[in-house]
Amino acid sequence: MSETSELLDQVGDSQDAESQDGGVQDGEVQDGGTQPLRIRVATAQPYDVFVGRYLRAELLDALGSGAVAIVHQPTMVESAESLRTVLEHLGSQAYRIEVPDAEDGKKLEVAGFCWDVLGKVGLDRTGTLVGFGGGAVTDLAGFVAANWLRGVRVVHVPTTLLGMVDAAVGGKTGINIDAGKNLVGAFHEPAAVLVDLATLQTLPRAELVAGMAEVVKAGFIADPVILDLIENDPAAALDPSGPVLEELVGRAIQVKANVVAADLKESHLREVLNYGHTLGHALERREGYRWRHGAAVSVGMVFAAELSRLAGRLDDATAQRHGAVLRSLGLPTSYDADALPELLEGMRNDKKTRSGMLRFVVLDALAKPSRLEDPDPELLGRAYAAVSGGKAGEKEDVA
Repeated sequence: MSETSELLDQVGDSQDAESQDGGVQDGEVQDGGTQPLRIRVATAQPYDVFVGRYLRAELLDALGSGAVAIVHQPTMVESAESLRTVLEHLGSQAYRIEVPDAEDGKKLEVAGFCWDVLGKVGLDRTGTLVGFGGGAVTDLAGFVAANWLRGVRVVHVPTTLLGMVDAAVGGKTGINIDAGKNLVGAFHEPAAVLVDLATLQTLPRAELVAGMAEVVKAGFIADPVILDLIENDPAAALDPSGPVLEELVGRAIQVKANVVAADLKESHLREVLNYGHTLGHALERREGYRWRHGAAVSVGMVFAAELSRLAGRLDDATAQRHGAVLRSLGLPTSYDADALPELLEGMRNDKKTRSGMLRFVVLDALAKPSRLEDPDPELLGRAYAAVSGGKAGEKEDVA
């Protein structure tokens, strides 16, 4: 068994553990009936992730005593203005900072625009930034907060499924540059994360489907119950008002909380959260970020599973299960046959690469992730054959 798998076994033990005294312990979920679930992220600066509906009270409790700057995308203007008005009525100085949507917002010039606004309004170290929107917005808001006055408070309110289960939790922030995605960033943990499931009811279905890729990832690397729930009823898994999706969100966040608590700065164990991302990020870059992140990661997981199988680490059934689960949700599992040379170039810019040597997160078994370093080019080609059936039709579904 690899060292990574052994470490994840320790994390998995806390995934299944139940509180003996009924209290909320580090890394456990509290079911408070009508109260939101509370997931503790037990890092050196611990914080809570609240999962529920209509979490305004929890948000107000999470804000500091100073001014508040709400970073949001254009589609969130009405909601952001409503929040700003509430805060001002309560006596806080509150401002809105509108940034471009999706990956267009994760640029240095956009971060610079945000810093200019913060300077003009005089937000000091008692202030708080609120990342209010999708994963790109929370990535950007965290990066801006990490660098403004060498670090100010940030609270995330993710409004997409991807943001809820991945980007907003864990303290990783970043922007994109021409060389690749998230290559410039910082670790800056939020003061709290408010996962308001009510926002999913107005989320476009394509965004909901794309976000499910990160949920599926959590199932394959740590919590197979996630896969069972999806396979039992894929339609229920995609119902934003139903209990199945609520459980899936809670479980996926729990997986990330456990991993982050064990390895905040991605020195070792946290790399398992990049399952499917090595190819996925290269695919996103090749497509000029027109593909949704989850769609790219979906293809990346099928590739990683096949690479695991061909390397003699993963059984056939689990490798094939990847495609079946992802397709049942409407996620793509294939890509252009001629793209491998460009994708290999993109993968060499991946953060996990060391001395030009490609490194992949793979599976030794279900919920047993490990690393594969410097795989043979012939092996990579054979693995890519498993995902090389897609053409323009796939792109239309996920653009």
